Amino acid sequence: MQKRFFLTVILYFVFFLSTCAQSGDNEWPLFRGKADLAGKIESELPVSPKLLWSIKTGGTTKSSPVISDGNVYFGNDKGSLIAVSSNGTIKWKYESGSSIDAAPMVFGNKIIFGTSDGILRAVNKITGKLIWSYTTDNQIAGSANVWKVGNKAGIVVGSYDYNLHCIDPETGKSLWKVETENYINGTPAILNGKIIFGGCDGMIRVVDPLTGIQKDTINIGVYIAASPALSHDFAYFGDYDGNKYCLNINTKKIVWRIPGGEDDGSIMAIPAIGINSIVIGSEDKNLYCYNSSNGKLLWKYRTNGRIMGSAVITSTKVLFTGMDGNIYILGLTDGKKLWSFNAGAPVSSSPAVIKGKFYILIEDGRLLSFSEK
Repeated sequence: MQKRFFLTVILYFVFFLSTCAQSGDNEWPLFRGKADLAGKIESELPVSPKLLWSIKTGGTTKSSPVISDGNVYFGNDKGSLIAVSSNGTIKWKYESGSSIDAAPMVFGNKIIFGTSDGILRAVNKITGKLIWSYTTDNQIAGSANVWKVGNKAGIVVGSYDYNLHCIDPETGKSLWKVETENYINGTPAILNGKIIFGGCDGMIRVVDPLTGIQKDTINIGVYIAASPALSHDFAYFGDYDGNKYCLNINTKKIVWRIPGGEDDGSIMAIPAIGINSIVIGSEDKNLYCYNSSNGKLLWKYRTNGRIMGSAVITSTKVLFTGMDGNIYILGLTDGKKLWSFNAGAPVSSSPAVIKGKFYILIEDGRLLSFSEK
């Protein structure tokens, strides 16, 4: 019994390390960069970003890019999963036949992505050849995420079939699933041995990754279309009515709630979490920065369009996109604009950022690469 106890402790310690570790400065392998969805990068953004290249990819898109080994991967509304090299050359396309609405994820030698026909697929990262497919009973609108403990791993993804699915990354077979009471639109977040996700049933749910056992449910009471971002014992998220929350995961208590006003839009973005602040965009056209401890508004920045994508922050800057067609960098301390670029079409995706460089996907299907030089 004692031996089993110590083995369990060691396994969970390994789990904590694997889920909390930062992706390397040159990797952005999944939506929001890492499994907690916090959208923070340790290296700094370019001071004066320049457009290195722009390529057309043959279809409109709502997806976001990810980066691995210098290559960029993303999907489009025609169902194409596309691999692009760092110099802007298309390396391969995989045609799924159904819209890819969310960012893919990279796991080992696989690119894993969901489609609107409810199928999660894994293709070879180098060749784009299909490895396996897993079918849910309805649309997959959010990105997949991954947990790891020891030599075990699971890919988790929500579906409009009301279930959170966990799939073996090697075989594509089901490990477990958790039933909810409505659509799951967002991406599950993972930190400290817990999978945490919201849904259109108005619930935040906490699930054990190894067993699929649902540990806790917190009733928010309003559709949660986006995903939570996690830091330590706290989950930060917004809902469909424009309310923003800080939830203590352990106590299941709301630490603070900022109510949405009559003119506020829905929150479709995920907060980016800094040391003492969170940054989140809204359909009301504003980007907000709040004190993460008490929810006090520190600043807000008004754009000319809805903000659908999620911001990425460094220790001093905020990078985000808008449906007004602009890409912005603001100062994290005061919200003052430091740089902007007009992409010429709406932008609903979230940035993918590596050291000295970032990529933005435009709704008209263009992929843009920015760097200092």
